[in-house]
Amino acid sequence: MSSTESPDTATAALPVPPAGSGRPGAAETLRTVTLPGLTLTVRAPVGPPAPEGGGSGAGDGRDREPALYVHGLGGSSQNWSDLMPLLADRVDGEAIDLPGFGHSPPPADGNYSVSAQARAVIRHLDAAGRGPVHLIGNSMGGAASTRVAAERPDLVRTLTLVSPALPELRPQLTAVPTALLAVPGLAGLFGRLTHDWTPERRTREVLALCYGDPGRVSPEGFNAAVDEYARRLELPYFWEVMERSARGLVNAYTLGGQHNLWRQAERVLAPTLLVYGGRDRLVSFRMARRAAAAFRGSRLLTLPEAGHVAMMEYPETVARAVRELLDSDMTDVTADAGRS
Repeated sequence: MSSTESPDTATAALPVPPAGSGRPGAAETLRTVTLPGLTLTVRAPVGPPAPEGGGSGAGDGRDREPALYVHGLGGSSQNWSDLMPLLADRVDGEAIDLPGFGHSPPPADGNYSVSAQARAVIRHLDAAGRGPVHLIGNSMGGAASTRVAAERPDLVRTLTLVSPALPELRPQLTAVPTALLAVPGLAGLFGRLTHDWTPERRTREVLALCYGDPGRVSPEGFNAAVDEYARRLELPYFWEVMERSARGLVNAYTLGGQHNLWRQAERVLAPTLLVYGGRDRLVSFRMARRAAAAFRGSRLLTLPEAGHVAMMEYPETVARAVRELLDSDMTDVTADAGRS
């Protein structure tokens, strides 16, 4: 089903489902972090499971390294609710709702660029004093995480990117309609044209676009996504956030020089895991090889049956790959200590 061999895609805004897939998991907590001009909602699992073979588990998280999960366009911190519990015995993880998404209100400055999202992540980590973290991003969140890792290497211990939204010269046809959300006024027009669509229909459309097999979503997960979609449609800023975030991502693809996302990928020093789905309709599977070449010494996990959100479709497989990355990082740290 998967390959971890070390092995070209869409200038598009990349929407991801608003909620998790509904697999049974640990309870979660939500808290609000308030910074000047920025309010973020932070989600975390309630306590890690006890380790296999007994013991007290990781307790309050002091003996686990911190991790931060960053979602994509249209998504939320709920996109990590399947993966976080599987890694909770290894990392003290939390997922954020980026400004304007999930339960986080829009930023005071109205800036939804990839750079602004990266700054939101950096400001949160600096304020919390949690760095360096194991940073894990999907889609648009993967682009922002790449920028964080390149510009603030002191904050990132390892980097995991699931279908990161990095610039592509030849977009897939299935991704082009999503890119059009970036055209001024078009997102609102789409909202008006689809005014009669039910939240159920909207959710099915998103799942069909993002999943390799939408049938993997449980009935509970589908209902949760429908409820979350309906809630968001009532927000007065919903379409504006989608449009401006899509435009911010497309604009990031046009940047040159040191701000170019591929140039920044080459600057990343943290051990990196790349995850790509063979049925991804938004980020082409062909991009895996280019990404593997750009991120020095990276690991590549390819999942032929997965779509754009492998951490939701195959969380157990992704979790194993992340654990291998963490083990490798620990081995490298131990070896460096031995040489010093």
